[in-house]
Amino acid sequence: MASISRRDLVRSGLAVVSVGAFMPSIFTRAVAAAARDQSAGSAGNGPTRTLVIVQLAGGNDGLNTVIPYADAHYRQLRPTLGIPPEQVLKLDDHLGLHPSLASLKALWDAGQLAIIENVGYDHPSLSHFQAMDIWQTADPEAGRHQGWLSTLVGGAVDADGHPFRAVSIGPSLAPALCCPAIPPPALGSVTDYRLQPDPHYPAAAAARTAALNRLYASYTAPAPYAALLEATSRTAELSSATLQSVAGQYRAAASYPAGGLGEGLRLLAALISGDLGLRVGYVVLGGFDTHAAQAKHHADLLRTLADAVSAFFTDLRAHGKAENVLLMTWSEFGRRAAENASGGTDHGTAAPLFLIGPAVKKGIHGDPPDLARLDNGNLRFQTDFRSVYATVLERWLEADSTAILGQRFAPIPLL
Repeated sequence: MASISRRDLVRSGLAVVSVGAFMPSIFTRAVAAAARDQSAGSAGNGPTRTLVIVQLAGGNDGLNTVIPYADAHYRQLRPTLGIPPEQVLKLDDHLGLHPSLASLKALWDAGQLAIIENVGYDHPSLSHFQAMDIWQTADPEAGRHQGWLSTLVGGAVDADGHPFRAVSIGPSLAPALCCPAIPPPALGSVTDYRLQPDPHYPAAAAARTAALNRLYASYTAPAPYAALLEATSRTAELSSATLQSVAGQYRAAASYPAGGLGEGLRLLAALISGDLGLRVGYVVLGGFDTHAAQAKHHADLLRTLADAVSAFFTDLRAHGKAENVLLMTWSEFGRRAAENASGGTDHGTAAPLFLIGPAVKKGIHGDPPDLARLDNGNLRFQTDFRSVYATVLERWLEADSTAILGQRFAPIPLL
């Protein structure tokens, strides 16, 4: 076997351990702490409650998601993109779901879907990056630089050594979770959440790990950063082993659609079912910037969303965990009311959000979009998105929304 130098280990091994997933902290207590949490309950009120956020990146077309099928203006504004009334999955006499959302309609019928109409904010930005920053920091004035969940997940992750109290699915940390002093892990995949073997010498993986541990152990106090390196070593080994064990042994009770959203929700279901104390999970479904040839692409995206979310809750129910999970969707903006000449829709303003889970109060909250009273071709917002945030913070996570959001927003009676 080729020898491994100290420089090689520090350059390749330590880098892999440290980037994105493994954080120096007191995570060696993670498993015991998670077990205590599950037996004692979150804040003394029962098992851990989990909020799962699904970001619909690109600007989801709300009018073709929750459809005002009874409004004649809808058909005038969308002569080719409009969904015919007979195809709409009707929720009441005015609104219905896109036909690709059949799996969500089943959750509606089961009383587990709440829809908040016309969500937005004053003076909306039509720029993807600026609008995403506004939603992710909960600050339309763009004065904050940390994610709106930063304070919450920072305290949760750091409080008792939990590496999996908050998890961002993807190659980098979601900006909404960024960046407490000790950030939560970003998981691109389970197989990546470990010390990577040398691809030229795969059989030497165990020896490589042992050599790295010996290197850490040789650097002892009072040397600078010795305690930090020791904690990093223990953290990396324990958190990786925990995740590999939980995910490897997990048997999903539902068939998830292929792709990042399905795989991400399946991993979150494994963490929840594994009783690792997950409080916030975050996953992204992209592709909603539908300027051209929208009809099929948007239908496929909505089907992926609905089928993945339905599989997620079916899976959780089979493992006895659904009652403690709430899922929220958001997108940085909606689309303009009228279709464009390319068979698509351009950047707009207000749009509907979904809250899904056994704890929600089924219904449509807010008025249908007023297509007869547009603002320069765009929908007028009715509900400030920060009221939705305040709702999930206070009514679900039992957190101080005023302290987290910087001001008071009235929660919506959704839970």
